[in-house]
Amino acid sequence: MDRIRGRMLAIDFGSHRIGVAVSDPLGITAQQLPAIRREGDRKDIEAIASLADAYGADSVLIGLPLLPSGTEGTQAAKVRKFMLKVQERLGLPVIPWDERFTTVQAERHLIEAGMRREKRKDVRDSLSAALLLQSALDARNRK
Repeated sequence: MDRIRGRMLAIDFGSHRIGVAVSDPLGITAQQLPAIRREGDRKDIEAIASLADAYGADSVLIGLPLLPSGTEGTQAAKVRKFMLKVQERLGLPVIPWDERFTTVQAERHLIEAGMRREKRKDVRDSLSAALLLQSALDARNRK
């Protein structure tokens, strides 16, 4: 990933929503975008392609849901299949990134901010994507 520069689009793949975030043009900070409501892979990937085009993304980061042990389970296999479809459609590098605990971290931030439970689920997925992206940007920029 250290050879990839430019704007990144990050995806937190969920069963009901896809959280989305984008980096600034310099690749320093992450900003969350509204989540994509899942409608099937074809429509979901078209929505992602539209965002990648609108923001001029040079790569896509997808959260890989590893088990606490660090191994891949059934959900990670689903994400890997989705990654291949995204890469095929966009023609951009698609990078898996360990997303363990990002949803929990996002939920904690929202609770600490006093956000009501009903509102949290609308924001949580994209906040997770932003946290995921920021961790990748920080790792890339440290090198």
